[in-house]
Amino acid sequence: MSTCSTHVLDAALGRPAAGLDVELTDAAGHAVATAVTDADGRVRFDAVLPPGPHRLVLGTGEWFADQDRATLYPEVSVAFAVAADEHYHVAVLLSPFSYTTYRGS
Repeated sequence: MSTCSTHVLDAALGRPAAGLDVELTDAAGHAVATAVTDADGRVRFDAVLPPGPHRLVLGTGEWFADQDRATLYPEVSVAFAVAADEHYHVAVLLSPFSYTTYRGS
């Protein structure tokens, strides 16, 4: 079985996105795990993931609002496919009006 982690960086300010709510869901959209990014913007989920589609949902709207910053995205949802028994690190570069994601190591 596979595992998952994420690292979210606030690209606009050049620092980790600490204190951001993150939900990991399965193919049916059910929450597998929830967490809050640490001071370095990281989360490592304890959940074991079967093959198939999964999703990370980032609570960006509330996170930006808590900093008195406007954003276009009330949440960011990143879908990814688990295909092999390995670790999936899904990194996100975030700003109020854009985001990008990639598979990290």
